[in-house]
Amino acid sequence: MAMTHGDVKGLVLPPKVACYQVVVVPVPFKGVDTKRISHECQAVKTALQGAGVRALVDEGDNYACGWKYAAWEMKGVPLRIELGSKDLEKNQVRVVRRDTGVKMDVIRVDLVERVKGLMEEIQRDLYVVAKRKLEESIQKVETWDEFKEALRQKNLVLAPWCDEVEVQNDVKENTNGENEAGAKTLCTPFEQPELREDTLCFASGRPAKKWTYWGRSY
Repeated sequence: MAMTHGDVKGLVLPPKVACYQVVVVPVPFKGVDTKRISHECQAVKTALQGAGVRALVDEGDNYACGWKYAAWEMKGVPLRIELGSKDLEKNQVRVVRRDTGVKMDVIRVDLVERVKGLMEEIQRDLYVVAKRKLEESIQKVETWDEFKEALRQKNLVLAPWCDEVEVQNDVKENTNGENEAGAKTLCTPFEQPELREDTLCFASGRPAKKWTYWGRSY
């Protein structure tokens, strides 16, 4: 999950598995009513929790807002809500998505439903992006040379295999590099591509029994 969704800022967690789905960050400035900001942040948290959203307020006063933003982005919390004096005047909050970085101002009365909708949208978007990346990284091969080239490009390889353990061991040994682990079988897809009677195992040349995914750890 970390490798699939993460980026240079840190984790990007799907809402369904995130410990906290929303973090509320007060944005205080000198001369403003910080107690009121704190109270409203707690009210936002309470409203979200009442709707089943896992939320918390970061009221630590030993770090600036920018530091908090970066820290929670690193931890992968799906949504960040910012609330300051200008937001109070407009009866709104600033909502920031972790996955895309998109920022939006949301009226308080619409916040709970908007957050619930965003949770579903983020979950769906992360799945779609991950599925597309996976499909784009799969390369179907039938020969040893094609297999080695696909590995060199760090692809997930779908190849016909004779289903013999010693052949898998040979493949692992023959693809084990100085700084790279040897390739091994990962799983067998339930939906098998057509396997012609004359299809041979890419590694042994024996009759193939099934198509199997291969790859190496990086």
